[in-house]
Amino acid sequence: MNLKDKQLKADIGRRADQAFDQEMDEINRQMEQQVLIALVGDVNAGKSSTINRIIGDEVAGVGAEPGETTQIREYPYRDKIILIDTPGLNDVNTANSERTREYYRKTDVVLFFLNAAGTVFSEAEKKSLEALEKINSDILIVLNKIDAAEEIDRLVRRIRQETGDRYEVIPVSSRTGENIEKLRYAILDLLKKKSKDIVFARTIKEKSSVANKWIIGAATSAGAIGAAPLPGADIIPLTAIQIGLLTRLATLYERPLSREAAKEIVIASIVGNLGRTLFAQVVKLFPGAGTVAAAGIAGSVTLALGYSVKYAYERGIDVTPESISKLYRKFRTKTDKGKLPK
Repeated sequence: MNLKDKQLKADIGRRADQAFDQEMDEINRQMEQQVLIALVGDVNAGKSSTINRIIGDEVAGVGAEPGETTQIREYPYRDKIILIDTPGLNDVNTANSERTREYYRKTDVVLFFLNAAGTVFSEAEKKSLEALEKINSDILIVLNKIDAAEEIDRLVRRIRQETGDRYEVIPVSSRTGENIEKLRYAILDLLKKKSKDIVFARTIKEKSSVANKWIIGAATSAGAIGAAPLPGADIIPLTAIQIGLLTRLATLYERPLSREAAKEIVIASIVGNLGRTLFAQVVKLFPGAGTVAAAGIAGSVTLALGYSVKYAYERGIDVTPESISKLYRKFRTKTDKGKLPK
């Protein structure tokens, strides 16, 4: 390894150490937070079965009582996730209404359930939504039971039109699982804005799809960095992106990862592909195709790294620089050919 390569490795190592400490500070801060998710709608809307699908576990109590929900009920799940089963604001008595409003004010995500097999978006539901959005606009409209209804696209269009297209409307089936992943992603996106997505992601049992979302997101960001017009501009931010991905995946799968291991894995990812990395720097000197090639390399390197780590965690393989280097070669071939793992 020549002097320039040694300098590059040292630079990556320093940035990796800094990025790891920053990421772990953020993760530890998040893990101290609670996530409050309010569920609005009666038991016929399938709140309980939908939540069970999202989390991948039985969440006792939610929507369990027959008839209309008339009281606020809290259901903690693994300490940090608090599910709040609430009636609509028009369905509570005066004594409960202010308490309900207070819950809505502090809620991170409101899931507003509609029954696709019933009277969709009734006048009472409209009034309830109108009252709710004055307090909290972090709302996702969940159109459940689409397996028991027809013309779902028309229903979704109507709801969007009648709500001024202010909220995402997600048609799901808690019975078949259709679009549950899309709803899970939407919840994570809202929580990410509040820096609470990691604590929620770690709690749910369905981790594979969340890992895929993070891996693809990191690869997309790496591709954007790789397309920077200045040679050498991508190495340091690329290091931060990859460290961020590694620490998130370790937290998601609840497998501790040391700073030294994360650093060595990233160095192996970037410096181990030094020939291609240097090629990326050179081709940036030429307009057009050069930046496209560099973006492709940065993205595929990060994609392969993420899938390698995910594969190891899901199969009980120790995540070490040696084990990931072996897996990396396998996944790099796949990602270069456009074959994304599931």
